[in-house]
Amino acid sequence: MIRSNYYEVAFEAYLRQRRVGYVAVDESRRTQLGDVGVKSFDFIVVGPKSARLAVDVKGRKFPGGSTERPVCSWQNWVAAEDVDGLGRWASHLGEGFRGVLAFVYHIRRGYGLPPETPDLFVHQGRLFLIRAVEVSEYRNLMRPRSKRWETVHLPSAGFQRVVKPFAAFLDQGH
Repeated sequence: MIRSNYYEVAFEAYLRQRRVGYVAVDESRRTQLGDVGVKSFDFIVVGPKSARLAVDVKGRKFPGGSTERPVCSWQNWVAAEDVDGLGRWASHLGEGFRGVLAFVYHIRRGYGLPPETPDLFVHQGRLFLIRAVEVSEYRNLMRPRSKRWETVHLPSAGFQRVVKPFAAFLDQGH
């Protein structure tokens, strides 16, 4: 976890508010699995119903783009190495662990969601929405986004099919 990243700080506040057990991962150094460097994830989360999650937080704004030209789509791009690393870590952590990409959307002023929307919360005066995708499902549907930046994404229809409120992962034990 990077303490200067307000998306990760907001996610941690969400976990605390729900009294969910977690360990924030120190990302200051590259991690190793055997002799191979693997990208770190952000949190190990243990849910109330035995859910065991390796979580990589991805901060996004909604809408994206500029104030003058807002882009009203739920951006879900990630670095290809994030998908690979998260999947490898979940396997390495042991039976029952699942890798989860948590998209923490900062909902910009002027864009409201119904107050009963699951996983909508306020932290430090900002409105956030948390959505998540299991990394194995993401991998099955991902498409290249940028070769230069080595990023991937899910097309809108695929994302809508597999994305869930993060709380749904907490309620799923193995």
